[in-house]
Amino acid sequence: MITRGHKILFAVLLLACVAMAVALIRLRERAQDRLQAQAAEEPAAMTESAGSPPRIVTLYVPNDLDGSLTAVERSIPLPAGENAQARVLLESLIEAFAAPGTTHPISVASGINDVYFLPVPQGRGETKGQIAVVDLSGALAAAQPSGIEPETLTLLSMLATLHANLPSITQVHFLVDGQPRETLAGHADLTRTYLAAETNPQPSPVPGGTP
Repeated sequence: MITRGHKILFAVLLLACVAMAVALIRLRERAQDRLQAQAAEEPAAMTESAGSPPRIVTLYVPNDLDGSLTAVERSIPLPAGENAQARVLLESLIEAFAAPGTTHPISVASGINDVYFLPVPQGRGETKGQIAVVDLSGALAAAQPSGIEPETLTLLSMLATLHANLPSITQVHFLVDGQPRETLAGHADLTRTYLAAETNPQPSPVPGGTP
C-alpha cells in the first residue's frame, strides 16, 4: 500500500527530475548559442581576405635543427585592416609549421584567436609604433613542443613575420585564450612585451620556398 510519505517522496523526485531536465535543456541551448556565436564571429579576416588580391609576404619559419629562422616568400590574399592582416600572416606562418618536411612541427586547426593593436605609451626613449597583442589559442600552446629553444623559435618567428610585413608594429605581447600566461609551454616567457625587431632572421627570402 502506498503511504502518504511515499507519495510525497515520489512527488519530490518527480519535481527534481523535471528541474534537472529543464536545467539540461537550458545548458544545451546556451552551448548551442555559444557555438552559433563563435561561427558568426569566425574572423572577418578570413572572409575579407578571400576576395582580396594576393600579395607577396615574407614568413619567417623556424628550423629546430640549427635554431635559425628561414625567410620564405608566399603569395597570399590579405584583408584591408592591419589587425586582420596580422592574423592572416600568423595563421599562414602556423600552417607552414605543419607543412611536409617541416623543421618545426606544430599542427593545429587554428593557432590565433585574435590580434589587436594598442598604441605604444610615449615617454623618454620610447619608440613610436603599435603594440600587437597576439591572442594565441590554447590548442597551439598544447601542441607546442616543450623546451626553451623550440618555444623561443615559435615566438621569434611570429615577431619577425609581423615586423617584416607590418613595420608599424614595434612591440608584441602574447596571451593564451585571452588570458595572461607565464610561459608558452613551460619555458618561453609570455609575461614580457617583446620588441618586434629583436630577432635577427636571415636577410634573403627564399621565393616560394618550402621550409
